[in-house]
Amino acid sequence: MRNSRPIILFPLLCFLSSTISILCEPNTLVCNEKEKHSLLRFKKALSGPGNWLSSWSVNQDCCRWEAVRCNNVTGRVVELHLSDLHDTDHYEFYRLGGEISPALFELEFLSYLNLSGNDFGGSPIPSFLGSMGSLRYLDLNNGGFGGLVPHQLGNLSTLRHLDLGRNSALHVENLGWISHLAFLKYLGMDLVDLHREVHWLESVSMLPSLSELHLSSCELDSNMTSSLGYGNFTSLTFLDLSGNNFNQEIPNWLFKLSSLVSLDLSYNQFKGQIPESLGQLKYLEYLDVSANSFHGPIPTSIGNLSSLKSLDLSENPLINGTLPMSLGQLKYLEYLDVSANSFHGPIPTSIGNLSSLKSLDLSENPLINGTLPMSLGQLKYLEDLDVSANSFHGPIPTSIGNLSSLSSLDLSENPLINGTLPMSLGLLSNLEYLNVGWTSLTGTISEVHFAALSKLEVLRISGTSLSFHVNSSWTPPFQLYELEADSSKMGPKFPVWLQTQKSLLYLDISRSGIVDTAPNLFWKFGSSIAEIHLSNNQISGDLSQVVLNVPIIDLSSNCFSGRLPRLSLSVVGLNIANNSFSGQISPFMCQKIEGGSQLQLLDISINALSGELSDCWMHWPFLTHVSLGSNNLFGKIPNSMGSLVGLYALSLQNNSFYGEIPSSLENCKALGMINLSDNKFSGIIPRWIFERTTLIIIHLRSNKFMGKIPPQICQLSSLIVINGSIPKCLNNISAMAAGPIRGQYDALEPEYGTDTNYMESVVLHIKGREAEYKEILKYVRMIDLSSNNLSGSIPIEISSLFRLQFLNLSRNHLMGRIPEKIGVMTSLESLDLSRNHLSGEIPESMSNLTFLDDLDLSFNNFSGRIPSSTQLQSFDPLSFFGNPELCGAPLTKNCTKDEETLGPTAVEENREFLEISWFYIGMGSGFIVGFWGVCGALFFKRAWRHAYFQFLYDMRDRAYVAIAIKLKWFHQKLRRYHAG
Repeated sequence: MRNSRPIILFPLLCFLSSTISILCEPNTLVCNEKEKHSLLRFKKALSGPGNWLSSWSVNQDCCRWEAVRCNNVTGRVVELHLSDLHDTDHYEFYRLGGEISPALFELEFLSYLNLSGNDFGGSPIPSFLGSMGSLRYLDLNNGGFGGLVPHQLGNLSTLRHLDLGRNSALHVENLGWISHLAFLKYLGMDLVDLHREVHWLESVSMLPSLSELHLSSCELDSNMTSSLGYGNFTSLTFLDLSGNNFNQEIPNWLFKLSSLVSLDLSYNQFKGQIPESLGQLKYLEYLDVSANSFHGPIPTSIGNLSSLKSLDLSENPLINGTLPMSLGQLKYLEYLDVSANSFHGPIPTSIGNLSSLKSLDLSENPLINGTLPMSLGQLKYLEDLDVSANSFHGPIPTSIGNLSSLSSLDLSENPLINGTLPMSLGLLSNLEYLNVGWTSLTGTISEVHFAALSKLEVLRISGTSLSFHVNSSWTPPFQLYELEADSSKMGPKFPVWLQTQKSLLYLDISRSGIVDTAPNLFWKFGSSIAEIHLSNNQISGDLSQVVLNVPIIDLSSNCFSGRLPRLSLSVVGLNIANNSFSGQISPFMCQKIEGGSQLQLLDISINALSGELSDCWMHWPFLTHVSLGSNNLFGKIPNSMGSLVGLYALSLQNNSFYGEIPSSLENCKALGMINLSDNKFSGIIPRWIFERTTLIIIHLRSNKFMGKIPPQICQLSSLIVINGSIPKCLNNISAMAAGPIRGQYDALEPEYGTDTNYMESVVLHIKGREAEYKEILKYVRMIDLSSNNLSGSIPIEISSLFRLQFLNLSRNHLMGRIPEKIGVMTSLESLDLSRNHLSGEIPESMSNLTFLDDLDLSFNNFSGRIPSSTQLQSFDPLSFFGNPELCGAPLTKNCTKDEETLGPTAVEENREFLEISWFYIGMGSGFIVGFWGVCGALFFKRAWRHAYFQFLYDMRDRAYVAIAIKLKWFHQKLRRYHAG
């Protein structure tokens, strides 16, 4: 017996020795030949990039293949890591596709299979996976699978990890098979459609070992049985139910999950109050109940969550009350977001007790007010502070300088925050982002404010009264990526220190009071910037020799002069409107840019450019918005403009263009706005314009077009501004009748840039004045057909345009009556029918136009009483002047009793009798009445007096011109007589 122990230990030592040898020399490992060929067949059924799985070769040991792991002792394949494959040399991501071959089933010892992050084109999950009894880890997340989840997966009794999430084409009809996975710890089914399975909760709650459950965006609804209790969820630590449609109060069983560490209930339409029982989850570290419909205050029991590190209550617009003092008990809290709610009152001073806090977001609570508490300065680990869009008032506390870890500070959109910028900001050496825009801060910004801000990358002070007062030779300690100083005071001198900012990508110093010449070095320095906005200053300079390299550049409303600058390949948007550029436009339009132009937006309106448009538009193939209005341009529209197939807006107004609209513009299939007003265009308006369903603005006022607008205009359902003749099918223009479809007019505000978007504008004649409509253009509903030679009657169909705001049919030859139902156009704000031949009575329904604040019916043939209403009687008598048969307020002519009761024939007979009877009586008083009827009116009515003397001045001028012409003719006759 004594000698038996060495005999027994000898084979054990031999085995251990061989095992240690294998572990120490992994290169000696040889894979199973059968499994090697199975893997090669598996690879053959897959598809992927050219070099994918290049190591899978018949000449190499499969245990050395990429993504393959073998058992160190047996050499059998136990793991396949086919997720996130990439080329280590070129960092290219490989996504596998094709089919999953049944050859995989022959890997009988495979315990780990990861096929996530691939694209199998919606093919179903192979049911044979459910027969691979050795699997403990199965990850098909984001694999591009679709169809029904196979119930055979329930046979994987040893499975610990199952992730089928982010396969949006997958669905489940019955989840009962999941309860067989008794050892499952992780279940991921995000984005899998579970709405057919009403008993999902009962099935999942049968998993005693489950610690993580991910059911985000599974189309779950209110079938969360509140009487379920918590089943076997005793091990659950992570629960994600976000992005579903529960639309109910939080069920009580959720708060019995005492082991929970993380709970995400965001974006679920949960309603009711957040219950006090929330405080029972004492181990909770992460809580997200954002974007729901909770109401009422935060429960005070929130202070019991002593382990809480992250709390997100944002985007619950009905959560209100004040922030509870108990928040100050959460000493481990690192992240707090209560933005976009309805909290009111001040920030509790206990906020300073959150000694671990790193991120605090109180933004978009417009009723949070008071001053920013000094206790904020106690949050020494705070990195991100956002209190924007609230109602804080008073100064920024000086204790802000104590936040030595702060990297982001946003105080913007608090219009009542005032005072000066505290000098202590200059101590925040870790600050990268500072936004104090749209506050009432005043005073100066000096070098002291930036003394230690060497890491500052973003500075936003737009919409403040802060003034930069720095030395002209100042070199900042920072390198900004972004500077927004719109409407602040950077001037009057051009800020030279900007030229030190070599990393600048975005610059906006619009409306900043600069009255200076831009230094030549600026244009070279600016070549690395993505966006420059210098508009609405008085910056000058001759840009004739400048080559612009900035993708987005806005120099509008300044004093730049000379010829137009040249452009590089990189320029995408150029706005130099409202400057003093001059010279011929042709050299600019016909310049050849190396590599071809990428320009999409071109606005050079309101300058002094001259000449014709050369036939060079094919050089600008990507243009979508072209504005050349208010220059001295002339000639015809060249045919090459039709090559702009992506053109959306064309504005040529207020020039001297002539000729017909070229047929080549019909190629511009995306055209949504065409403004040719105030030119000399002639001929017939092409029919294709009115057949283009994309058009929403047609502005053709003050030209020499002939003919009528055809009925096809009524196919333009999005039209909001038109100018031309009157078709009878106007009720089909749905934008004026029922309102626009959301997003229809987005192209009026194309996004050229980060924050500052370009907006199309149109000068419209509304309420007797010209005004530019820009930001609100998409809300304007207008028909202006004035100053044409229109005849016929006003179509009754016009009454169907309930959204119409401005209607101007003045200065035409229209006849007939005003449509009786005009009163249903309740959105009308301005109505001008003056200087036509309209007749009949003013419809009674006009008294319903309660929004009408501008009316002109003058110089027509209207008769009868003006309808009685507070609205109509509030207008000046001039609105009805020139209609001799009209009576009643606000006119001084009274309607007699006889005229009210007698018919039209009797009234005429009675009027003739009265004229004869009163003829002689009227002779005595006629002089007095006539004198005071004219002179008295001129004395008391300033507008009439001005009109009368203007008439006299006009007569004087005409007489002067006539006499001058006659005298000149007489002198010429005399010269010829003497010469003869």
